[in-house]
Amino acid sequence: MKLNIKQWIAAIGVAGVLGTLPIQAQAADEQFIPLLTYRTGSFAPLGIPWADGKIDYLKLVNARDGGINGVKIVYEECETAYATDRGVECYERLKAAHGGASGFDSQSTGITFAVSDKAPGDKVSIETVGYGLSQSADGSVFEWNFPLLGTYWTAADVMVQDIAKKLGGEDKLKGKKIALVYHDSPYGKEPIPLLKARAQANGFELQLYPVTAPGVEQKSTWLQIRQKRPDYVLLWSAGIMTPTAIREAQATGYARDKIYAIWWAGSEGDVKDLGEVAKGYNAITIHNTGEAKGKVYDDLKTHLFDKGQGSSKNTLGTIAYTRGLVISMLQVEAIRTAQEKYGKGKHMTSEQVRWGFENLDLTEDRLKQIGFDQIVKPFKTSCANHVGQDWARIVQWDGSKFVPASDLYQADQKYVGPLVKSEAEKYAQAKKITPRDCDKASS
Repeated sequence: MKLNIKQWIAAIGVAGVLGTLPIQAQAADEQFIPLLTYRTGSFAPLGIPWADGKIDYLKLVNARDGGINGVKIVYEECETAYATDRGVECYERLKAAHGGASGFDSQSTGITFAVSDKAPGDKVSIETVGYGLSQSADGSVFEWNFPLLGTYWTAADVMVQDIAKKLGGEDKLKGKKIALVYHDSPYGKEPIPLLKARAQANGFELQLYPVTAPGVEQKSTWLQIRQKRPDYVLLWSAGIMTPTAIREAQATGYARDKIYAIWWAGSEGDVKDLGEVAKGYNAITIHNTGEAKGKVYDDLKTHLFDKGQGSSKNTLGTIAYTRGLVISMLQVEAIRTAQEKYGKGKHMTSEQVRWGFENLDLTEDRLKQIGFDQIVKPFKTSCANHVGQDWARIVQWDGSKFVPASDLYQADQKYVGPLVKSEAEKYAQAKKITPRDCDKASS
């Protein structure tokens, strides 16, 4: 049978529609998780293991579980080099890709600041595990931000708590001098409000030492420290700024066991080349020391590394790698939680995933099922509380590895709570946001 031109056009049109159906059906069975990473630039020593851990957990869920209740995870890396403008470009390009982003781990406080203004309009969650805007713990104002497990105010408060414990009590902080050596960026400035509040309440002198990025020139800073002689130094650094600080501390005779570093300055890549030079150096962590142990690591070995599909054995088991696993686990669990409400085995929209983030309930049993019971503590989020429970501990470099150096702490809400409330209120006023009434928020 011969077809005229109109019939050929109609046939081609039908074929074109039919040809797209398998792709559309496949997309409905996929969940897209964008991965902002920085494998280049001055923060690369931290960014590489962090990215490896994030990717490997997503690979594991696909390989071990067949996805999230059968919904395969699709991911795409976008290199930011920790630059805010590049991070915003990645966000804009990926927010609608592959059927829509499930949420973004922005991996930078500067990028977080920039995309937090965009997220409510785009209706996509910003997941900032241990970083970002500390006041975004208040979910009534920050509906789309989730600083899960802890913020920089958590870290600063726990550091002060540990110092107080070593001194023999909080009253012994009076008259002491505590210095903050910080990356001169939004990231480095985040702990300052909490430390100022603590200094006023506890009577210690707070000394501030900003360091210009990337942080390779710190000689004058540490000479000032030698002159001012603070009792303790809190270090808010990352990447190459960290080993530079430790070397300068050694050169000026400042004891490494008097230094407390934020979690981004507390991974093996920061200190392994320094060895004994860094011995005694303290850091804070929101999970265990990163040792490759527990069910999730057994599963990684079985399903990925034994098959040559893991990212890198060089980063496996480091603290930063483990944090990457945790970040992707929380993203996956938010999607799984959303499926419990909106339909198992279905693609979740970004708005549905936001509900999942806000209703996480990671019990001890659930953490055991997914292999994280030796890594993080149980926690639960809500409309009002976008952090959950913010457990943290101090670890110390013994010359070859990090070892636990304290019990678990939680931020003292006597100091952190009022600050979250007041700063969230200021943000709401500045951005003309009407806070949600969490007592009336739908479950």
